[in-house]
Amino acid sequence: MSAQNSPHGSGPPPPRREHASKGANPLRRPSDRFESWFRGLLMLVLVLGLPVTALSAGLTAYESSMRTVQAQSAERQEVTARLTSSVKGVTADGKQRAQVRWTDDNGKVRTGTTLVKSGTPEGAAVPVWLDREGVITSPPMTTLTARTNGWFVGGMAAVGVVGGFFGARAGTRRVLDRRRYAQWDAEWDLVEPLWSARFRR
Repeated sequence: MSAQNSPHGSGPPPPRREHASKGANPLRRPSDRFESWFRGLLMLVLVLGLPVTALSAGLTAYESSMRTVQAQSAERQEVTARLTSSVKGVTADGKQRAQVRWTDDNGKVRTGTTLVKSGTPEGAAVPVWLDREGVITSPPMTTLTARTNGWFVGGMAAVGVVGGFFGARAGTRRVLDRRRYAQWDAEWDLVEPLWSARFRR
């Protein structure tokens, strides 16, 4: 064989065949094309929907919590009360309910119970929060709590979007696979007699 006819001879290389596009692949079934299209759609929804959903849910939770902060701050006031007896004993959280006494804006002596740190002596100053009726209540929600709620809700919304993405993709794949298996079974029922007949000759 001469160098001219040799496949390794000098000269320009033969033109490369262009690869067929995915859509032109004869082995791709309609279900394969649908799955590829649906997967791209889900990815688009994930990329666009994840930040929008997380931000929207987080801001909504934050604004709602801030309204609670403002309402509670306007309705509640902090006063200094005095412990009427020593707090003895030790609990798991280090606090016990004890009776305290304070004087309201009208000069009337009021009493109530609140959580006090164990070991606090009688007569010690104890800060308490009162509602509009002068009853001891919990402290108002803080701005930090409102921000934490916003981040938490936004994060949970993001997790929900991601979970929905993987759930939809897995569910679609499962439905399509069941349909493909059914098609393969039906096609095999037609081909198997012809295939088996070749070995009976």
